[in-house]
Amino acid sequence: MARLSGRGVIVTGAAGGIGAAFAQALAAEGARVSLCDLRAPEATVAAIRQAGGEAMGAVCDVTDPAAVARMVAGTEERFGRVDGLVNNAALFATLTPRPFEEIASDEFDRILRVNVRGTFECIKAVLPAMRRRGYGKIVNIASGTVFKGTPMMLPYVSSKGAVIALTRSVAREVGSDGIRVNCIAPGLTLSEGLLGREDYPDEYFAAAAGTRCLPRAQQPEDLTGTMGFLLSAESDFMTGQTLVVDGGSVMH
Repeated sequence: MARLSGRGVIVTGAAGGIGAAFAQALAAEGARVSLCDLRAPEATVAAIRQAGGEAMGAVCDVTDPAAVARMVAGTEERFGRVDGLVNNAALFATLTPRPFEEIASDEFDRILRVNVRGTFECIKAVLPAMRRRGYGKIVNIASGTVFKGTPMMLPYVSSKGAVIALTRSVAREVGSDGIRVNCIAPGLTLSEGLLGREDYPDEYFAAAAGTRCLPRAQQPEDLTGTMGFLLSAESDFMTGQTLVVDGGSVMH
């Protein structure tokens, strides 16, 4: 039996890129997946159904509490349960690396609003459903940049540092409800949003690969095994943790 068989899992930011890879891998593990994004995740839903999986999709801004509540309610109504949440939605691929003193205050606020408050809103929305079952798995997405103090990306790195802090604090508050909250910190990943970008040339990815014990480019599929583990019963006695998945560039 697949390790996520029958579980209802929400994946945010799943219209493409890493989120789509998460959604398809989880469906292959037996999860029934509810996908949301700012654009309709129809292609991902179609790919999952074509492969024999069960999926539903919705347009949802994770910073809008009412929209998030509707998405979660629709998921519970369709699947009868919400066992897992993957907080993948974030601003990254559209950002231009540059010195922090050149970054406008409203851009800083926008990045933290999506990356941190969006995560907060989604966690709040799924808590009632998970508490009713006395069980839940929440996986947040941070970044290896937090451990490196990567320059030229200050708002993004700050937001992902906050996600790690949020993960730890929420884990303390909801453990007695049977809810586990963990975090994955990926390395620089060859996702579709970065391919062909002038500010992310091939040399940039090659330099990142050179910092790794496993010296190659990271693919979205390199993250899906860890995600499946954190959403499954295999990690039931694990919470508040951040797992770096980057081929051994960061060690902590």
